[in-house]
Amino acid sequence: MTSGSKPLLVLVDGSSFLYRAYHALPPLTSPGGEPTGAVLGVANMLRKLMADYVTPHMVVIFDAPGPGFREAIYPDYKAHRPPMPDDLRQQIAPLHALISAMGLPMLAQSGVEADDVIATLALRAAEHGYEVIISTGDKDLAQLVRPGIILENTMTDTRMDREGVMARFGVPPERIVDYLALVGDSADNIPGIPKVGPKTAAKWLLEYGDLDGLMRRADEVAGKVGESLRMHLEQLPMARTLATLRCDLALPEVASLCAQPPDNAQLRELLSLYGFRSWLRQLEGDTAGAVASVPPLPAVVPEPSGIAPVYDIILEQAQWDAWLARLSEAALFAFDTETDSLDSHEAQIIGLSFAIRSDEACYVPLAHAYPGVPPQLSRDVVLADLRPLLEDESRAKVGQHLKYDANVLANHHHGIILRGMRHDTMLESYVLDSTATRHDMDSLAAHYLARQTIRYEDLTGKGKAALKFAEVPIDQAGHYAAEDAEVTLALHQTLWPRLQQEEALCQLYTGLEMPLVPVLAAMERRGVLIDADLLHIQSAELAGRLAILEHEAHAMAGQAFNLGSPRQLQTLLYEKLELPVLKKTPGGQPSTDESVLQDLADMHPLPRLLLEHRTLSKLKSTYTDRLPLQMSASGRLHTSYHQAVTATGRLSSSDPNLQNIPIRSEAGRRIRQAFIAPPGYRLLAADYSQIELRIMAHLSADPGLLAAFAAGGDVHRSTAAEILGVPQAEVTLEQRRSAKAINFGLIYGMSAFGLARQLGVPQKEAQAYMDVYFQRYPGVREYMESTRTRAKTYGYVETLFGRRLHVPDINARQAQRRQYAERTAINAPMQGSAADIIKRAMLAVDAWIASSGLDVHMIMQVHDELVFEVRDDHVVAAREGIILAMSAVADLAVPLLVEAGTGLNWDEAH
Repeated sequence: MTSGSKPLLVLVDGSSFLYRAYHALPPLTSPGGEPTGAVLGVANMLRKLMADYVTPHMVVIFDAPGPGFREAIYPDYKAHRPPMPDDLRQQIAPLHALISAMGLPMLAQSGVEADDVIATLALRAAEHGYEVIISTGDKDLAQLVRPGIILENTMTDTRMDREGVMARFGVPPERIVDYLALVGDSADNIPGIPKVGPKTAAKWLLEYGDLDGLMRRADEVAGKVGESLRMHLEQLPMARTLATLRCDLALPEVASLCAQPPDNAQLRELLSLYGFRSWLRQLEGDTAGAVASVPPLPAVVPEPSGIAPVYDIILEQAQWDAWLARLSEAALFAFDTETDSLDSHEAQIIGLSFAIRSDEACYVPLAHAYPGVPPQLSRDVVLADLRPLLEDESRAKVGQHLKYDANVLANHHHGIILRGMRHDTMLESYVLDSTATRHDMDSLAAHYLARQTIRYEDLTGKGKAALKFAEVPIDQAGHYAAEDAEVTLALHQTLWPRLQQEEALCQLYTGLEMPLVPVLAAMERRGVLIDADLLHIQSAELAGRLAILEHEAHAMAGQAFNLGSPRQLQTLLYEKLELPVLKKTPGGQPSTDESVLQDLADMHPLPRLLLEHRTLSKLKSTYTDRLPLQMSASGRLHTSYHQAVTATGRLSSSDPNLQNIPIRSEAGRRIRQAFIAPPGYRLLAADYSQIELRIMAHLSADPGLLAAFAAGGDVHRSTAAEILGVPQAEVTLEQRRSAKAINFGLIYGMSAFGLARQLGVPQKEAQAYMDVYFQRYPGVREYMESTRTRAKTYGYVETLFGRRLHVPDINARQAQRRQYAERTAINAPMQGSAADIIKRAMLAVDAWIASSGLDVHMIMQVHDELVFEVRDDHVVAAREGIILAMSAVADLAVPLLVEAGTGLNWDEAH
């Protein structure tokens, strides 16, 4: 079931499941030697869906054998596809038999594809009041997304609504067919317009409205890409027809497509035949070690539990007094702010929503403004009523992304310091599975509650960037806002019990992630002072340098060209200069990306010049030009830190992204010089030295590495001496550089090929370095092998502090995906442990600052570094206390070394 009493229909793209399971799982066989890997993979995905969604309306759709109507239109449609592998074809009939025994209805219709059957069922069901989830990995089905229909990718555990379609393709669902006609579809052999990629197609469709509008105004499109468009106009109508899904098929009514109780006798026979012993044991009653069972399915749509949620809109003082009294007595309440801006430091509150039980919520409008708006309670009065409750640490609150609400309440408009932030559903989801790509409330509601929530665009037709919530009528705004609070509470009631079942994850959430929220919020509010004048000077200097580089590039090439045009670079590098094509783009064009230019730079000076131009151009546009525009009126920069983005637990930042400022380049150093201390203060930067390598030594327990760190010397010089068999005093700088590349390369699972490329030596020589390294440090190899094995067995690895890092491709059939997953499995415990350590350090230092009485403020976190603003006469004491606090947050088998410096700007302190 989904929100309200709407029935839920789940449409499963069985053909997509079949191929994905075949390529993702190892080649399993039955006791009789028949292939069964795809059968098991599809069955497990279906069982998960059945466990996640309690609905009798779940249908599995397959492609029927034989050609369809699209081949009649375009004989080359899918003509390049290889025939289905024999070992996969052999699994189709067994899979169908198993699905039938599970009680799920199946459909396949000749002359059309599974996508057409799905389109017909989805649109018909939505018209009849169903909520529809399409489980697939096929992008063609994005054209079906609309209110009541969303896509779900079970392999990546992601969902795609209208906003998701826009984010992925740059166009709304109703323009997906036009988009596919322009870019083509290599999987289906639908021809696209040459030279037109996704960005160009999206740009055109947004500019000209749709494909017909573009075709009418094709003469207005300039450049080579315009010429290509005009040359291929006649193919666009056909390409659009091929991409358009049919929705007029004669199919059974949705209501008749009901799952039946599983045929356990038939299931036992098939499971025994296929050798699926764990599932068979579970069916027989022995659940030890078994995977999720096939849940019993109801024959009819169940009634929603309890009653539909009641949403109150508070316009009268008596109503507010009653709700305030209930909030004051509640053991826990959910709340959310509605604002006039996404900038939490400047936003003003438009309204507040609250929930204290799963069937009831309220919205308190405070500043809606539109013709005929009813009288609202005073914002100042309501916030004054709430201040004691919101600032009381003993009053537990739950929210979704509470840091934003905390900063809104604390900004200069409202001045309320939110305390008692006990739970955050975004972080509950993140700790449970950091590799899930989205932890926003709407995605979580769809995944965990099978509910489609009201979106902001549903109210206004606008994205949140054009936020005008004050203009939304109170009755509509009230339902939207109250639902946010009510769903947040429902999510907490679902996620928190799951966390409590995992002791390590629960401790990570309650002891690290949640306590970090107010620390990050305070850092964001304070911000860092910026020297805008210095940045303006740097921008002018960079502009001059870029002009010189452009002139030199033109002279070197013997012609003028656009340094930012991949097409012109392709012509110049590969046709005129005849440099070798080292890699191609997904569209089959010679690549001009950074890694390729780095390799080509050894063959010709122009690629190196292009790399410098790209680097400086990015620094100018991202930092020297943009940072002054992002400053507040006080001259400070207030970056946003994100806890629920990276898979490893590392913090990320945006507006600006501090993590991307180059550390070692001169240009990066100059940008850091614009981060300054106010008069009477110094900046203090403290960072962990070689933390990931120290974690490797701890995890591997290799005697050689442990001894190198225990000695307190230069570990890279020590490694070079070990590998080369020479005294440390005789190690050259070049040899130390090679040892450093090996030390850190192995942390990231680097291959001999990658190491050779980094060192600029033959691959054979790089492999020899690695062989000697593993001979000297055998514990490292043992750690790497045991980590791979653990990841393959459990599907995840863990940090020192119990953070679970899932590795979904660790058993993938495709070698490239599997090898990448293995490298990730080796590196993730070190990156994740380092992330946990810097977070623990932030909590420890924050507590020390609070007790020290010193004028010290933590203002930035970048990689393994913390930056502070310290009053001049407190610098010595602050440096000592911060180093001591950071050094004591983890008990490793090697010293946890912290280095700290001070200066008038960040570069001096670094």
